[in-house]
Amino acid sequence: MHAVSVGEVLSALQLIHQLRLADPALPVFVSTTTLAGRAVADEKLRGLATGVFYAPFDYDFAIGRVLRRIRPAALVILETEIWPLLFRRAKLAGCGLLVIGGRISDRALPRYRRWSWFFRHALACPDAIFVQTERDRERYIDAGAPPEKVQVGGNLKYDAPLPPDPPQSVSAVLDAARSSAVWIAASTMGPARAGDIDEDDAVIAAFLELAARFPDLLLILAPRKPERFDVAAQKLRAAGIPTLRRSGLAPRAKLKTPGVLLLDSMGELASLFRFADIVFMAGTLADRGGHNILEPAAAGCATIIGPHMENFAAIADEFRRAGAVRVIEGAAELAGAAAELLSDSVRRSRMGAIARELALAKRGATARAVREILRVRDEAIPQWRGRGPAWPVMSLLARLWLAGNAVVQRQRSTAARALDAPVISIGGIGLGGAGKTPFAVFTAAMLRKQGLRPAILTRGYRRRSVARSVIVPAGAQASVDMTGDEAQILIQSGVADVGIGADRYRTGCALEARRAPDVFILDDGFQHRQLRREADIVLIDSMDPFCGGEVFPAGRLRQPLSALARASAFVITRAEPARQYSGIRSVLAHFNPAAPVFRSRVNPREWVDWETGQPVQLPSRPTVAFCGLGNPGSFWRTLAAMEVDVRWRWAFDDHHSYKASELRRLGARARRLGSGLLLTTQKDAANLRPDAARLVAPARILWLRIEAEVIEADEFLEFVRASALHPAARPR
Repeated sequence: MHAVSVGEVLSALQLIHQLRLADPALPVFVSTTTLAGRAVADEKLRGLATGVFYAPFDYDFAIGRVLRRIRPAALVILETEIWPLLFRRAKLAGCGLLVIGGRISDRALPRYRRWSWFFRHALACPDAIFVQTERDRERYIDAGAPPEKVQVGGNLKYDAPLPPDPPQSVSAVLDAARSSAVWIAASTMGPARAGDIDEDDAVIAAFLELAARFPDLLLILAPRKPERFDVAAQKLRAAGIPTLRRSGLAPRAKLKTPGVLLLDSMGELASLFRFADIVFMAGTLADRGGHNILEPAAAGCATIIGPHMENFAAIADEFRRAGAVRVIEGAAELAGAAAELLSDSVRRSRMGAIARELALAKRGATARAVREILRVRDEAIPQWRGRGPAWPVMSLLARLWLAGNAVVQRQRSTAARALDAPVISIGGIGLGGAGKTPFAVFTAAMLRKQGLRPAILTRGYRRRSVARSVIVPAGAQASVDMTGDEAQILIQSGVADVGIGADRYRTGCALEARRAPDVFILDDGFQHRQLRREADIVLIDSMDPFCGGEVFPAGRLRQPLSALARASAFVITRAEPARQYSGIRSVLAHFNPAAPVFRSRVNPREWVDWETGQPVQLPSRPTVAFCGLGNPGSFWRTLAAMEVDVRWRWAFDDHHSYKASELRRLGARARRLGSGLLLTTQKDAANLRPDAARLVAPARILWLRIEAEVIEADEFLEFVRASALHPAARPR
């Protein structure tokens, strides 16, 4: 979510609250481009946003790096910004892209119209553009946006929650001055250009004029930007006005009236409107486009505005027509307008009541925005592998790979042989991890609970044993040299007999002779066509479902997507329960409309000390994480979801065998952190050297035991049971 200014950050606050209510597990990152916006985001979004950061410059390399790091399913742009490269890269990555609360100011409109030929391409990228008013819709279309994509969605600021209570030190000062007339000058700004109005000067001049008539007047002066706090303080001193600064309030401080409370803080102004008799909304005398008047309106304040409300023209027009604001044309009228309202409590109350009614009547934009964000997030199809400069060569090699692979697959499928027991294959379509091994363990455990005796067949990638087949009974152990690293996960689970060998048919026959299993699970078997199977379950990684859409080496597909037609069922892995993944489902249905689609997720089970093999509690301190997986991002995301404080991480190649120098370096990094903790995966734990504990000492290595589950557990069980009929019950 990209929110540029303080106002947009505050709009994002309620939007994120509602998103969290709809999906508590949803990770939300917020970027800003201003110092003030970042400061408010850090304060207001702490514990609510997953992360807050400065938005990258709109350069391709910077944007690409951030998007690859976060991998958002949806990108939301709040209000005014049009970022051509960001929009393009987000869509190339398969992100859902929305503009929420869009508006184009009077000042920006001529530029967008003049460059509409350029912005037309950027504005075609969003899935939808939700603007604040019909006028904004016309302006976006003038700027080049497709008319069918632009809808009026309302203004998020109407949905601002009631502000919190002000800090005790501030409320104490205002309570002590309860009999005073309180005037708030909100978000004052300096000159927009040479010769323009300085609103601090205008407010101070009006205060000096009013003070003679209203000796109990208390002015709360709130400059818009932090760099103007000291400037305003100097001006108040030069005018001889009694002043207290918010930052220097002492307990039981009292302000002499007529006097000024200088609000030199960020994010507290909204909480003070309840104390105001009248409000002057600044940014409207200087030619700055105006500021939002909905917060004082919601508090029932009688509000004065200047002539410049271009950025909020529709709101200003509505409030003017209803008599909910007092409009002045210049600084010379400010003191007179304030005196009118301070002297007439009936008019003041009537204006405040009308303003409050208008502010509350148009709520609901946030709820609409939440629905749309969740919709485009669900329809997103992540695609994180772009076409680099070597793509033409890679594409040619991919065609050669495809032709050779087709010949091999045809030969192997023709010569496929069947085992006596039914075979359920669990595989994927791409290179790298989709969670196949944990899912094989889950499926075996589920079948075992049904009273069946499962066995798992696996290749044993990178094992060093010369034996054609290695049989490991359930509950037994075997060395990594005999089995390979991934097979260790199957063996350590203890849920099934495990057969390891490149020739899965020969290994299956050996298992049948020695262990007589009721059903075989073929691990990573979608491309293994030599063995007949009752079902082909294909795992689709929700974070990178179609592996770049190209066959290796142009992409990461082992076979073209048309091979999905062979699947008996699909399982979307690393899934979030709140998502249906309609975009991914639509692609699967295109190639295979008959196969059911299930969703699976991985749950962390326990941390295990590598040296002792015993479960341990993870201490709450900074850690170092490392792994050698086909998809290291899955491990990083798991650690983030567990709220593990990872200060440094290192991704190695898949199936990496760790050298002594690498382990020493990891141990040194952990020692420098002071935590002495190294975190890794079960697969990587199998690839560590026997002397790893000594090499990293005094640091400790902990690995994470995980377990898979299917969200549609009952439906998946029925599918597997139908595929795993006991041989005696199967038709011959």
